[in-house]
Amino acid sequence: MTVETVRITKQGRDQLSKLKSRTGISQWNVLCRWALCLSLSEASWPRPPSAGERPIEIAWKTFGGEYADLYLALVKQRCARDGLEVTDQTVTDELHAHVHRGIAYLAGDPNVKTIETLVAKATGVQSDERIASGA
Repeated sequence: MTVETVRITKQGRDQLSKLKSRTGISQWNVLCRWALCLSLSEASWPRPPSAGERPIEIAWKTFGGEYADLYLALVKQRCARDGLEVTDQTVTDELHAHVHRGIAYLAGDPNVKTIETLVAKATGVQSDERIASGA
């Protein structure tokens, strides 16, 4: 079971472009990985992305890189936890929903301006807290 392509809607593309310019992270797949993980950390279910034009397609191998199996396992585990049948279609649909929700979270936070603030948002640990703890 695998995902072939990660599809990003026009709205998601626009949000990713905004994030790229704010953070300096030039690769959409990197931002989408962060978005996926951020969304998976939320207990609630994501809404599916709106149907329509999907101007960006990222090959699964590009999206996941060397950790593609890990990202796929995380989505499958989340599907199982949410009581969803773990089929190719369900996993793909949930992946897209989580990526889009995560993109919206990141793009909607005006504090996400650098890689450091992106990491702080994703980990829940502020930069000054990491410094104080010696991390």
